[in-house]
Amino acid sequence: MSDNELGLFLRLRREAVTPAVAGLPTGPRRRTPGLRRTELATLAGVSVEYVTRLEQGRDRRPSVEVLAALADALLLPPGERVHLQRLAKGADPGFSCRGDAGPNRMVRPTVRALLERLEPTAAVLVNRLSEILACTDGYRRLAEPLGLLDGARPSLARFVFTDPRARTAYPDWDTVADDQVAALKQGPGRIDVHVAALMDELTVSCGPPFADRLRALPGLPRANGVVRVVHPGAGELRLAYETLGLPADDDQHLVVHLPADDASAAALDRLTGRRPDALRAV
Repeated sequence: MSDNELGLFLRLRREAVTPAVAGLPTGPRRRTPGLRRTELATLAGVSVEYVTRLEQGRDRRPSVEVLAALADALLLPPGERVHLQRLAKGADPGFSCRGDAGPNRMVRPTVRALLERLEPTAAVLVNRLSEILACTDGYRRLAEPLGLLDGARPSLARFVFTDPRARTAYPDWDTVADDQVAALKQGPGRIDVHVAALMDELTVSCGPPFADRLRALPGLPRANGVVRVVHPGAGELRLAYETLGLPADDDQHLVVHLPADDASAAALDRLTGRRPDALRAV
């Protein structure tokens, strides 16, 4: 994991904003992807030297006003603005929003009841270590043949990075791996000793495929999208997923999978033994 997460995030977001989108003229010869540091400094009303110090990690505690100006200049959506604030706060090694609390592995009865109501949809409850705490029968029929539920405490991150079956199960493995690393880095990251221990474990067991992502990716996983899964009984499925966060005290979130096309809907119906069109494509 980079020791300058704030600078990494600012640089990656600067490179993702084109001059045209930011309202700046575009010249015929530009070597820098996205905005130049001078352009970001002008838009945010700060000096280019200060932008350089932030990106290089020589200044890690910008004021709230500077953070707001940078967020405006980079056109950050609300989720990324919150993440930027967390990174600036996380620069203080004594701060952690979780304190010393370990990962929550208790599932509230109403959350279990919610999962039952979601049948036959494939839905899974995970904590901040990506541990699978509970799931619907629909998810079990999807994930069990892949090997995702093996072991006493199955983990999405461990499966993706340490189980050779994962690359067959996920044809777009690189994208799935990116999201798993980003999810671990989200929030306190290494400041959380439990997350840090998992990061160290995966760095040793997986090597560069995990370690390189840890250094280069910002901690912002996609909350929704479409993932391809190759199931030994149902073939290739295209699943649209939505990530639903529970209250902060739970420190858990639900990931709900729906068929992304009619072929996947029909395959999931056969997999769950439900009547045709029980699961409709979104």
